[in-house]
Amino acid sequence: MPEDPSGTGSTLPRRQLGRHLLEWRTRAGYTQAKAAQLLEMGATSLGRLEKGENSRIKTRDIQAACDLYGVPDDLTSALVGLAKQANVKNWWHQYGDLIPKDFDVYVGLEAAATKILSYQPDLVPGLLQTADYDRALAYEQGPDEDREHLDGRVQLKMQRQKIITRRTQPIMFDVVVGEAALRRTVGGRGVMAAQLRHLADMSTRDNVELAVLPFTAGFPGGISMPPFVVLLFGESAPGEPVEPPVVFLEGVVGNMYIEDRDDVEKFLRTYDLIRGRALAGPDIRQALRESARER
Repeated sequence: MPEDPSGTGSTLPRRQLGRHLLEWRTRAGYTQAKAAQLLEMGATSLGRLEKGENSRIKTRDIQAACDLYGVPDDLTSALVGLAKQANVKNWWHQYGDLIPKDFDVYVGLEAAATKILSYQPDLVPGLLQTADYDRALAYEQGPDEDREHLDGRVQLKMQRQKIITRRTQPIMFDVVVGEAALRRTVGGRGVMAAQLRHLADMSTRDNVELAVLPFTAGFPGGISMPPFVVLLFGESAPGEPVEPPVVFLEGVVGNMYIEDRDDVEKFLRTYDLIRGRALAGPDIRQALRESARER
């Protein structure tokens, strides 16, 4: 993907890099001024690096910071990889390309967001999955993998879900699930019954808006949309986002992160169309509970 000569490309890799550097500096117990002194750079420069505002990043500075903070080698490789990403409008992150395959960029974005919009036509969204539902999917994805390793992945998913249930500033989660996701059996009838009850329970939370797009709704906008997530990061002032919103598209060999303003607006308009055809409220909760009893 060619570089964006205007310098107005994606800041996402730099912002994720900055978040990790700030976290590890804090863990190591260094003030920004002290760390900058030891790294032989200005405190302002280090501050800009931690905010993702540096357009040009020297990989040797990242390596030195990781060494100073005691960052593990595998994470150091990932952060150096983030520093090497091109300045592009929309970022295609291919697994294992500069950044190690097991480094999850999306999880950091999810944790930093204040609101998430999600359209999932065929699967229950990860943030609302039960452990047994997720475990069944994990075994399908890696049937030859060690069971202990797969169970570890499930536990990580359950940890991620705490952004919805935490007492302090839980994330706002607005999600549309396709009817197919509720009818397709994952893990057996008992697992699906428990999953449907869990969806109904979670939809009663003030910070969760769950809607279901029925088959009878057709294709809002006249197109079959893939699963997508829009991450929003709040506003520092009316109409001024703290960070640019990001659209996330998950793939088999890599993920796409879209930041181009016009493209993001198209996804937001499409989400509104889908949401407008979807069903929500107490009737949907009742339907989910009835479906669970019929399993």
